[in-house]
Amino acid sequence: MSTAPKKASGTDDAQRRASHPQTSVWVSANAGSGKTHALTTRVARLLLAGTDPQRILCLTFTKAAAAEMAGRLYKRLGGWATMPDAELAVELESIEGRAPDKTMLENARKLFARAIETPGGLKIQTIHAFCERLLGRFPLEAGVPPQFEILDERSAGELMDEVRDTVLMRAGAAPDTPLGHALSHIVARVDELTFGKLLREITGQRSNFARMLARFGGLDGICRAVRAALSVEPGVTADGLLAEIANLPDAAMRNVADVLAGGTKTDAGRADLLAAFLADEARRTERVDDYLAVFLTKEMTPRKSLITKKLGEQHPAIARALEEEQARIVALVGRMRAVRVAEATEAIMTIAIEILDAFEEAKRARAFLDYDDLIAQTRALLTTSSMAPWVLYKLDGGIDHILVDEAQDTSPEQWDVVARIADEFLSGEGSRDLVRTIFAVGDEKQSIFSFQGADPARFDEMKRYFEKRVKAADLLWDYVPLTRSFRSVPEVLRAVDRVFELEAARNGLTASGDLDPHIAHRELDAGLVELWELEEPEEGEEASPWDAPLDYMTGEAPMSRLAARIADTIQGWLANEEKLLAKGRKIRPGDILILVRRRNAFVGEMVRHLKARGVPVAGADRMILTEQMAVMDLMALGRFVLLPEDDLTLATVLKGPLVGLDEDDLFNLAYGRKGSLWNALRDKAGSDPRYVEAETLLTRLFARADYEPPYEFFAHVLTGEEGRRRLLARLGPDAADPIDEFLSLALEFERNHPPSLEAFLHWLERGAAEIKRDMDQGRDEVRVMTVHGAKGLEAEIVFMPDTCAAPGGAHDPALIAMPPLEKDGPELLLWPVRKKEEDDVTAAARQFRRDLQAAEYRRLLYVAMTRARDRLYIAGYRGVNPPPEECWYELARKALLPDAKEVKTSDGRVVWRIEGEQRREVEAEEVSSDVAPPALPVWVSKDAPEEPALARPLAPSRLPPEDIAEPAVLSPLAEDGAHRFRRGSLIHRLLQTLPDLEESARHAAAARFLALPAHGLTGEEREEIENAVFRVLDDPRFASVFAKPSRAEVPVAGTIGFRGRTLLVGGQIDRLCISDDEVIIVDYKTNRPPPTALDQVSEAYLVQMAAYRAVLAQIYPNHVIRCGLLWTDGPSLMDLPAEMLEMALKQAKPAAIARP
Repeated sequence: MSTAPKKASGTDDAQRRASHPQTSVWVSANAGSGKTHALTTRVARLLLAGTDPQRILCLTFTKAAAAEMAGRLYKRLGGWATMPDAELAVELESIEGRAPDKTMLENARKLFARAIETPGGLKIQTIHAFCERLLGRFPLEAGVPPQFEILDERSAGELMDEVRDTVLMRAGAAPDTPLGHALSHIVARVDELTFGKLLREITGQRSNFARMLARFGGLDGICRAVRAALSVEPGVTADGLLAEIANLPDAAMRNVADVLAGGTKTDAGRADLLAAFLADEARRTERVDDYLAVFLTKEMTPRKSLITKKLGEQHPAIARALEEEQARIVALVGRMRAVRVAEATEAIMTIAIEILDAFEEAKRARAFLDYDDLIAQTRALLTTSSMAPWVLYKLDGGIDHILVDEAQDTSPEQWDVVARIADEFLSGEGSRDLVRTIFAVGDEKQSIFSFQGADPARFDEMKRYFEKRVKAADLLWDYVPLTRSFRSVPEVLRAVDRVFELEAARNGLTASGDLDPHIAHRELDAGLVELWELEEPEEGEEASPWDAPLDYMTGEAPMSRLAARIADTIQGWLANEEKLLAKGRKIRPGDILILVRRRNAFVGEMVRHLKARGVPVAGADRMILTEQMAVMDLMALGRFVLLPEDDLTLATVLKGPLVGLDEDDLFNLAYGRKGSLWNALRDKAGSDPRYVEAETLLTRLFARADYEPPYEFFAHVLTGEEGRRRLLARLGPDAADPIDEFLSLALEFERNHPPSLEAFLHWLERGAAEIKRDMDQGRDEVRVMTVHGAKGLEAEIVFMPDTCAAPGGAHDPALIAMPPLEKDGPELLLWPVRKKEEDDVTAAARQFRRDLQAAEYRRLLYVAMTRARDRLYIAGYRGVNPPPEECWYELARKALLPDAKEVKTSDGRVVWRIEGEQRREVEAEEVSSDVAPPALPVWVSKDAPEEPALARPLAPSRLPPEDIAEPAVLSPLAEDGAHRFRRGSLIHRLLQTLPDLEESARHAAAARFLALPAHGLTGEEREEIENAVFRVLDDPRFASVFAKPSRAEVPVAGTIGFRGRTLLVGGQIDRLCISDDEVIIVDYKTNRPPPTALDQVSEAYLVQMAAYRAVLAQIYPNHVIRCGLLWTDGPSLMDLPAEMLEMALKQAKPAAIARP
């Protein structure tokens, strides 16, 4: 075995401090330093210290993280339950720092049972799940519907589209309203695509709009704040400033024109512009652009030279006049830009607020809350609501310890929720007197989710906040940096430290600028960091203008060459069985992770090259469902059955795996046909056996499409027609996930929409659902992922090929957010329409956002590099322009080249390598052999055998033959039907209750019951029903049935022999009388038509009574058992002969357990 120290049991001092159950702890954890281990250890120690499981709240960032944390914790506690005493003592001593006594050992063994028996389990959940439960517990206090539903992203998008269209139609129909004016202003300045992007940004800024409305008091307040931020005075308009520009010093400019006319060609050109502008006094405002061209460039920046040097020296007064006018114009243009930004922002704010208000109203009407609402409503409930003290008091009684995972990715709003809960028990006035703690673990350097609201600076702010609160409450506080990495080898960690020693790389990595060094736990293991040469365009390489946009890129493209090189490298490792020294085994595909910054064309190229070389690859971590081949085949089939005359769609289906014709078959079918392809297929199916199966299959499906909902239709295609098997055989196992997601969406669609196939296909295409695949499944395949998707994952070997692109202006948002005016305040949004039209304030706000984006770009580099355990390969590809200085590749090159050794590879390429030696002996890991899985057993493709008898009792009423049902219930809508229904029910009730009374009291009780106003009976009706009931009760043939000790509603269960099998049956007998030598069973038949003779009794009733008789015969073998049916419609009693019942049971075939 390996001689390396183990992390699991060897918890060091820092881990022990982090998990101390009596101390509030803030943990800053380097990548791979065991933060999840510290968190789960803390929970285990809290439980060991006697904390009830339900009083611990663990908040995580994702559902996957919550599941992993819970899995680790239950695994540890489960191990403690079965571990030998000696091993358990060592384990507990490693985390407690002291030898456990007998009581601690006993308590540790009980923790697993305590945890799983806790109602609702341990509270390890996402912040959204916690808020959902909290709002569900206090809906009235929070002002949300008590039975609210969570609106998922897709449904929220659909509702937003519906609301948006409604608002825009209303604005278009009323052009003279403020809403109409706003829409007119917008559509005059942007096209449809830009407007659509703008509306999507508004949707993503819902919470910020809500904060703006609250902060500034509505739309008017926001507009005033925008103008104040832009230094635009009230009432100032762009048209007014244009007029002011046109109101030039006329005489001075005429002199300027005269002088310029005598100068060079450049001077004369400007003179012509000035003269033409000055001559057209009536249209000066319209022609102001001509005038501006004299003083400003096309980019609207001041010209450096307004007059040639010689002419200016000859006429200094003219030169000064030009400079003064230019200064005036520059100032006015700056003001005009600010005004235009203000006007555009006011217009988009008007539209946006109207849309968002309508969206909120639509959600309220449907009792929906989306994920943003969960946080916002919980935050409001705990901070601003008048019910906050009550809610916090109730929470205070149920939570003693809060643990926050991935704290660097927690948004300010989420921190507000955590802080309000923690404040209650840090105030010293909680509802219970005991030590309570707050714990948070995170890493500012790994904060890469700003698009979800994360603010890395908040991590340090909240540390200071809680430190102050905890110490003020005289409780223990500790700050613990975890710097020892249990993941990466020294070479990888030193490379990380070298890169981030650079000022350009370190800027923005943490709020303080301080970085904790990385200490390698695996200090004796070999590692490798390699920097490859950039793949550059070939000299003279140009894109062919004849290539279609969807063509594969050429093999000469730098992106494609790099993908091919990586694929060749991996293939070589696998073919040559290259060793992973630190593991003592050969490299496997599952050891390799290829990280990209963006999901661009490189991902597809990379997967394609790997597949072409036979390297197992998991594909991309995210995919658009409608772009997957299996889903495209299923959708094509759906479109065909809706419109069989669509030849192209039918050709797609015939050529696809669901039918499987080849190119020749399809050509022979299509070439020279008369009419549609579908008619040609039907014609040729009669004479050519190649087309018979295809035509038969499509005809069957065509018939089903008319009446089956989408889910049932496609489920039949995939199972009943073996569509799943055919798709997987052609497309491989990667098609399984898209197929399953496709069926799930079909079910989701049917829950919320009419089950129309046409509507489903349109809904699917419009939604473009994205699948996030779980890439940590342990499958032995190369993974290609974005760095965001790989957060929390690791791999022995990591490639970083996407290193040359840095964030720029191409992806700037349309709405530019200014820095918040105050802490936790809203971000005021500005809309400059186009970058070239923005003013200085907007430009500064844009640069501020770009600086934040650049800082996150560098944090993303840290995350990417620290995914590697043993080897890290840094490569890149570039276009015509060289990569920017701040890109990942340049940062790595500057930091690593001084320590790297230049190596020439076997293919003649140069790499720069940092390599360590293996300084400990390792024993090869046991690896499963590459033996192909065994073939599926024969029974998989056969019908399942007959199921065994049900474990639960089978009701006797379910024993009749399959095709025989009970007689139909009399309709209450028939003539006199309602009266007969009511009459039968009343008779049933009286026959059930009257026999339990003394005979002398029965008539009075029946009269009182029938006289109740709820029954609405006349005197004659009451008398008729009472007489009918007592005709039965007084019948001497069944006197014993209704005499004491007979019983009503008697449950019975037992086994009976049936067709050579033993069946468990159970039911309830309406009336049962047991005497010394006789058992009488009576079953009431209410609202059923009574037969006039025995041979007219339904077989269903005979079998039911026979089953009751068979069960009771086993209990009372020496008694005579009589059965009777009481028809309340008469009422009348019918005795059932024993021979008839025995014959009925022999012939019965139970529908519930038998197969045709």
